[in-house]
Amino acid sequence: MEFYRQLACHSDEAQLRELLTLEQLPQLCGSIDSLLEQQGDGGRIYCLWGSFRVNREPIRNGVRFTLPGCPNALAWTITVEAQNVTIHCTINRTDHDADFLASIEQFVDDWQIGLAAALQATH
Repeated sequence: MEFYRQLACHSDEAQLRELLTLEQLPQLCGSIDSLLEQQGDGGRIYCLWGSFRVNREPIRNGVRFTLPGCPNALAWTITVEAQNVTIHCTINRTDHDADFLASIEQFVDDWQIGLAAALQATH
């Protein structure tokens, strides 16, 4: 399944990558409570679903985060193009229970809210 959010911004790829660090995850997304540990572009977060390993990977126009131990293979990308930021979150299932889907919608909403605030503060 896929979940999307978009917001207008005046940032470029370099600024977005600089903002999207593992250290900043709790400040950028209300669904991520804390960064428990970090080693380079990998670490462990505590979020609304519990504790998970997280990986950060620079990609074209932005950053991809993955939770490799997540039973649903949750991953999300945040990219910028033509002054729009796209948040794209996926899981490896075509259907799921309503409560879990609602929690993913909240996760993506929290990213949209946090990014909007962070990007506004930089301009």
